[in-house]
Amino acid sequence: MDLVALQIFKAVAEAGGITKAAARLHRVQSNVTTRVKQLEASLGAQLFHRHRRRLELSPEGRTLLAYAERLLALSSEAQAALRSGAPRGVLRIGSLESTAETRLPPVLSRYHLAYPDVRLELVTGTSGALVGKVLSGDVEAAFVAEPFTAQGLETQPAFSEELVLIAPKGFAPIRGAKDAAHLPVLAFAAGCSYRQRLQSWLGRAGVSPERVMEYGSYHAIVACVAAGSGIAVVPRSVIRALRPEREVRLYPLPKEIAASTTRLVWRQGHRSAALDALRSGLLGAPARSAAGSRGARSAVLRPSAARPPRRSSARAASR
Repeated sequence: MDLVALQIFKAVAEAGGITKAAARLHRVQSNVTTRVKQLEASLGAQLFHRHRRRLELSPEGRTLLAYAERLLALSSEAQAALRSGAPRGVLRIGSLESTAETRLPPVLSRYHLAYPDVRLELVTGTSGALVGKVLSGDVEAAFVAEPFTAQGLETQPAFSEELVLIAPKGFAPIRGAKDAAHLPVLAFAAGCSYRQRLQSWLGRAGVSPERVMEYGSYHAIVACVAAGSGIAVVPRSVIRALRPEREVRLYPLPKEIAASTTRLVWRQGHRSAALDALRSGLLGAPARSAAGSRGARSAVLRPSAARPPRRSSARAASR
């Protein structure tokens, strides 16, 4: 697609007419009109409608404008990067809530100091939602946890996490999945990789949660577990940050459930100077495991005979 034609199309869209766009671009009006008509012919779509002496974007024109802005910005970034040798522009990335809270602050701080001409933008979500944003181009890359669908993506490992089970102190001890039978589960929305791991662990033992209550932050999840609402799986790095040991009980999980790798993912074949710099920074700082943190208060969970769990009186209503 011709970048000059996109630049002319964008100018017409912003100016609302051929005359003002031509003046802004220092081109004759006939040239601007011709380039817009050629672009419409090549795309097989009408990009503008005339309304009250103004040109307004058609639905197809609004769609193209979003792509045109991204393509022109990427072109400018590429030229600037080649001239200066340093990344610049906008780097919009996604992240899990736990990763954004406990892992990314030092990473992004170092990145900003090294590349001050890059404007960092961060959005959070579940692994499933973030993968969708990467594939749609809403974010350039994202930090997600396994398992996730990797089709159409390239990935590299970023951080190692250890997941632990937390439960109210009023609940009976949980020595295996069967001890957690019919307990409410507190988790992020569907698409959360850690929620999938917990449900997989319970499912292997042939048990299911009483219900799943969805929350938007680990602060809310940990607080509601402490209040007796149910159980949850969280990264140990979150436990170290929030320090809720006085309010909840921690249980280690089997290794195949507990060991989780957070990966940086991006669209297959996609490259940018800003993203390459982030990837290089992660490779230069090997992922740290949470295994060295304080031990949990009971042995690793193993399957055990079913035992009716005792719950505290504090229970939250499901959403």
